[in-house]
Amino acid sequence: MDKQTQQHLQSFLILARKIKSYHEAIGLLHWDLRTGAPKKGVPTRSETLGLLSTEAFKLQTSAEMKAYLDTLTEPEVLEQLEDTDRRQVEECKKEYDRSQSVPPEKVQAYTVLTAKSETAWEDAKHNSDYAGFSPYLTDIVKLKQEFIDYWGVKDTRYDTLLDMYEPGLTVEKVDAVFARLKARLVPLQEKINAAENKPNTDFLNQIFDTKQQEKFSLFILEQMGYDFEAGRLDESVHPFATGLNPGDVRITTNYLQDDVTSAIFSSLHEGGHALYEQNIDESLAGTLLAEGTSMGIHESQSRLWENMIGRSLPFWTRYYKDLQQHFPQLSEVKLEDFYRAINRVESSLIRIEADELTYNLHIIIRYEIEKMLYNEGLEVKDLPETWNKKYKEYLGILPTNDGEGVLQDVHWSGGDFGYFASYSLGNMYAAQIMHTLRREMPELDRLIEEGNLIPIKEWLTDKIYRYGKSRTPSELIVAVTGEELNPDYLADYLEAKYAEIYKL
Repeated sequence: MDKQTQQHLQSFLILARKIKSYHEAIGLLHWDLRTGAPKKGVPTRSETLGLLSTEAFKLQTSAEMKAYLDTLTEPEVLEQLEDTDRRQVEECKKEYDRSQSVPPEKVQAYTVLTAKSETAWEDAKHNSDYAGFSPYLTDIVKLKQEFIDYWGVKDTRYDTLLDMYEPGLTVEKVDAVFARLKARLVPLQEKINAAENKPNTDFLNQIFDTKQQEKFSLFILEQMGYDFEAGRLDESVHPFATGLNPGDVRITTNYLQDDVTSAIFSSLHEGGHALYEQNIDESLAGTLLAEGTSMGIHESQSRLWENMIGRSLPFWTRYYKDLQQHFPQLSEVKLEDFYRAINRVESSLIRIEADELTYNLHIIIRYEIEKMLYNEGLEVKDLPETWNKKYKEYLGILPTNDGEGVLQDVHWSGGDFGYFASYSLGNMYAAQIMHTLRREMPELDRLIEEGNLIPIKEWLTDKIYRYGKSRTPSELIVAVTGEELNPDYLADYLEAKYAEIYKL
C-alpha cells in the first residue's frame, strides 16, 4: 500500500471513529429519554437528538467520506487491508450507497419525530389511546416510505426494511422459513391444547414485591456474568438494552407486582444482549464494528439466555431456592410445579410474556401487518382492527383495549419496522447454536445446575461475542454450527421440551 493510500486509510479511520462518537452521544441521550427524563424536557431533547443524528449522517454521506471510500474500495487496495479495516470500509460503503441520496433535513425531521413519538407512546399505551398516538405513527410511516424510495426498493418495499436489521433477509426467505416452522409448531400446539396433564399456574397469580424482584434480577445478572462495572440496570416502560461501547452497556427491565416472572425473564433477555456487547474484542472498540452483527444474531443471544438457559430445569434446580428466599409465598410450591408453570403454553395477548411456542405466532402477526403496511397499502387508522383480527385468527383471543393490543410494543413508535422478524430468527439461531454448544460441552446441564454459567459465557464470547460486526450473520452461524440457518433445530427443541412437560 503506497503512502497516500495509507494516509487515506488513517483519515478514514479517524472519521469513522468520529461518527461512532456521535452515535454514542445519541445513544446516551436516548437512554436518558426512556429512563426518566422530565417530560417538559422532551421537546428540547428531541431537537438535540435530531441535530446530533443529522450531523452524524452528514459525516457518513460527506464528500470526504466518498473520497476515502473511492480509494479504499479499489479491489487492489481492499485486498491489502487488515480484516477489521476492510470490514469497516465495506460497512461504510454500504451505508454511504444506501443513504447518500437522503436529504439531511429528512433525517433530522425523522429523528425529532421518533424521539417525541416514543414519549407519546408511553402515555398512549398507559391510557389505551390509539387515536392520540395515531398521528405520530401516520407521520412515521409516511417518512419511512419516503426513505425506502431514497434507499432504493429491493424486491418489495418491505424487503428494504428487513435488510436494515438482517442483511440479505427478504420477504421470500422469511415467508419460507415461517411456513416451515408453522408446519411443525401448529400440530404441536394442537397436541398441547388437547393434553390432559396441564401445569397449574394459580400460585403465580399473587402480589410479588417489586424491590425483591429488582434484587433477584440483579443477582441473576451477576450470575450470568453481566459486568456491572461496564453497565447498569434501570427501569423503563418497555425493557431494552443500549450498547454505548463495550465498557458501557446498559439494560432496563419492567417490574410488575402481579407477575414475578416478567422482570426475571426480561432481565435475562436484556442481559443476553448486554453480554454480547460487553464482550466484543477490545481491538474493535471505537470502530463501527463494535456492535452486534445483526438483530437476528443479537436476538439469538437474548433468547438463548432467557429461554434455553433461563427456562430450563437445570437452571431452576440451582436458583429456585434463591427465588423462594426472595418470595416466601412460593415456599410450598415444588420445583417441578414451578418449572412446568413458567413453561406453560397458552394463548396470551402480550408478546414479551408469551411462552416459547406461541411467541413465534406473535411475531408472525406483526410481520404480516408490517408487510401489509408497506407492500399492500394498509392504512395506519386501520391497524387496531387488523391487529385484533389476526390475534383472533392466530391465537383465538381478542385484546380488551389497544394498550394490550396494537400499542403494546415500543418498536413502531421508534420507526423500527422490519425488526420483529429478527426475534423469530433469533429463536432459530439460538436453537442451532445451543445444539452445537451441547455437542461441544456435554457437561452443559451439570454446569447450569451448579450455577456455573461463566463457561457458557466464555464459549459464546469465543464463538460469537468477540467478533462484533466483523463477521456477517451468515459467516458467523456457519463458523459456529457448520451450516446456514436451519429452523428444524428450533422445532426439534420445542417438540422435545413440551413433550416432556405436557407428558405427550
